[in-house]
Amino acid sequence: MSTQQPIHVIGGGLAGTEAAWQIARAGWPVILWEMRPTQQTPAHHSEHLAELVCSNSFGAMASDRAAGLLHQELRQLGSVVIAKADQHQVPAGGALAVDRGQFSQDLTATLAEHPLIELRREELPEIPRAGIVVLCTGPLTSPALAADLQRFTGLDYLSFFDAASPIVVGETINREIAFLASRYDKGEAAYLNCPMTQAEYQAFWEALNSAEQAPLKDFDRETAKFFEACLPIEEQARRGMETLTFGPLKPVGLSDPRYPEQPRPYAVAQLRQEDKAGQLWNLVGFQTNLRWGEQQRVFRLIPGLENAEFVRLGVMHRNTFLNAPKLLTATLQFQDQPHWLAAGQLVGTEGYTAAVAGGWLAGANAVRLAQNLEPVTLPETTMSGALIHYISTADVKHFQPMPPNFGIMPPLEKRIRAKQERYGAYRDRALADLGAWYCQLIKDLVPAG
Repeated sequence: MSTQQPIHVIGGGLAGTEAAWQIARAGWPVILWEMRPTQQTPAHHSEHLAELVCSNSFGAMASDRAAGLLHQELRQLGSVVIAKADQHQVPAGGALAVDRGQFSQDLTATLAEHPLIELRREELPEIPRAGIVVLCTGPLTSPALAADLQRFTGLDYLSFFDAASPIVVGETINREIAFLASRYDKGEAAYLNCPMTQAEYQAFWEALNSAEQAPLKDFDRETAKFFEACLPIEEQARRGMETLTFGPLKPVGLSDPRYPEQPRPYAVAQLRQEDKAGQLWNLVGFQTNLRWGEQQRVFRLIPGLENAEFVRLGVMHRNTFLNAPKLLTATLQFQDQPHWLAAGQLVGTEGYTAAVAGGWLAGANAVRLAQNLEPVTLPETTMSGALIHYISTADVKHFQPMPPNFGIMPPLEKRIRAKQERYGAYRDRALADLGAWYCQLIKDLVPAG
């Protein structure tokens, strides 16, 4: 019998499944806690691990796409989830889609049969205070465990309908129109401002009012509640044509440098820098529940955003996530409790493949902690590393979950204007850097023989 203290992984979704597998793969015992079927959630329909509750697609397969690059990185790292996705793939054009029933059943059997993995089918109401723990409970964390986590963090970490704003790539904003300034020129010029004439504003307001909203899920509708501080912009617009000009689009204290002799613009949409490098910009006050296609159509009516590339579109749903940059390091350890780690949607990485990437890193670092080795960070030049770096260093005050996208990656040494060529260069750099990094690491992660 092993004398090694088992590592606890809480949550049997994509992140927890990957984390547990990587721990066992490295030769360390793990207890994987999954409360289903003893306690179900409103979103799940089975008792299987890694159930895909929304789409059956992991996103684009092409490695010059953000999701596809992340797939390829995880293949290099030996991800069990992506291996099973490849095995159970179904035709879906250019996407990696799976037979979700066979996929989750196979993963459940694979983990249950591993001699170092103990699968416990019960709710864990409190986080174990002793030993190493990996939290992967996702947006539907049980109330008891959420309360325990909140007691530990001391933070309100959003367990309600979260209305989030879109984020655009900075280099796709038309700087001939958008100008950098703060109201009344006070302090550092921290916002990009898109000025609107009365006619431009009226066209935008009318399009916003007629745009189609995304439906809420039944279980979401039961508990939905709006907060004035994050009221969706389309809800504000319905209160009257001028409402937005006294709210998120108010023009006071700003003047269009193109027309210094004219009074202030009729309305101004502001964008706030989302990352330290200034590659991503958040539309301030544009929390929304519009359908994604409608968001792009309507928000591109704003002068300066006519060719904007969106890396994240607005969402509104029940979402429980940690303020990761406040609480976590780039190793996915809690700053104040380094033997605890977290991954998946709980830490603000969006999408199936992003959850798998976080689970891989959290599992690998849990084993390293157990072996008294230094935890590692993924290269920032990889999609997986850039994503973890983002959620651990973003603005604490305005943190929102982020999906994989090329906008969070460090700039290339040489600027490439053609998008597909640029994305290909990001891919080539990422895979080369990951290969070199993993070669140095693999002897620590996978025991000889």
